[in-house]
This record gives sequence, structure tokens and C-alpha cells, in this order.
Amino acid sequence: MSSRINRLGKWVFDRAVGAALLVAAAPIMGLVALVVRARLGRPVLFRQRRPGLHGRPFTIFKFRTMTDARDQNGVLLPDAERVTRTGRVLRAWSLDELPELLNVVRGDMSLVGPRPLLMEYLELYSVEQMRRHDVRPGITGWTQICGRNALSWDEKFALDLWYVENWSFLLDLRILVRTVPALLSRQGITWPGHPTMPNFPGET
Repeated sequence: MSSRINRLGKWVFDRAVGAALLVAAAPIMGLVALVVRARLGRPVLFRQRRPGLHGRPFTIFKFRTMTDARDQNGVLLPDAERVTRTGRVLRAWSLDELPELLNVVRGDMSLVGPRPLLMEYLELYSVEQMRRHDVRPGITGWTQICGRNALSWDEKFALDLWYVENWSFLLDLRILVRTVPALLSRQGITWPGHPTMPNFPGET
């Protein structure tokens, strides 16, 4: 019963604080939207299906950071070739992730939790790795304040599972507080040689 009450409290906290942050961030989001529209054109928002709680898909919202450039065969170029200078700046300061506050208010995501990865990764997870979906995905998380994309996939999953097993309201508050200096440091934004991280190859 106490666990259920705690999770209900987390859900209420997420939606209340998420709505307040969405209102507070509205001027910044408006400015970013204008910059993206001027530099990259439409659409301003990037939408993609991601696995949420228990692996159920939802549509994540982000500011667009890449072009739709394709090769002569109509195939999208690699991400590293499509990320623009504007996109790199947005990613460096995590401004591209501000629209995810909409996902928090809608109940798709939490403020804190494992980051939502790609749908195609679901079939590659081990049973243990799949446990990262026992909680809602988050805008920030234990992995993000412990190294972000400078970590290997194995390290990321280990941190995600530690969070799932040790979750508490106080832990969430601790992560939220530590997220600010982590963002300002801009460390771990990318894996060397990649715009973010190389694709997950499956259980190692």
C-alpha cells in the first residue's frame, strides 16, 4: 500500500511541477521555436514513438536538431551528418528536451526516470534490462547525473536498474537538484565520434 501511495505521490508531483515548469519555460521555448523555424524550417518539433511504462509506446516531443538530408537513393544520411550547428548548441544545453515537459504533463513521462530509448531496442533487451521500464521514463535521471552519454551501454543499464530498485521521493529530489550543475557542466553530452550515442547492439 505504501509503495502505491508513493507512486501516486510521484505522479501528482510530476504533473504539478511539470505544469509549473512548462509555464516558466514558455518564453525560452518560444524563442527556441523561432530559432529552429528560422534555421531548420518546419516542423519545429521532432516527434517519435518511444517505449514508456511497461514498454507501452508514446510520442515524445523535442525541438528539431537535425535536417532531413538524404543520399542519392533517398536514404537519410547518418545522424552525425544531419545535426546542425544550431542543433549542437540546443543539445549541449538540453534545450531540445524542453518540450518533453508536455509529455510529463500528459502522464507519458516523469521528471525523473530512465531516459526513453528507441522502440527497436525492446527486442534486444535482456529480462533484467527490460526492468528499466518498470517505471515511467524521465527527462533526467540517475544515469544523466552520473555521466550521461560518456557512459557505456552496460554502465547506463546498471545505473537505470539501480534507480528502479532504489527509487524514493528523496532520491528524485536529489537527482533534480544535481541535474542543474550537470547541465551547466555540459559533460557527457556525446560519446566520442557520435552526435549522442552509438546504437545499442543488444545484450553484451
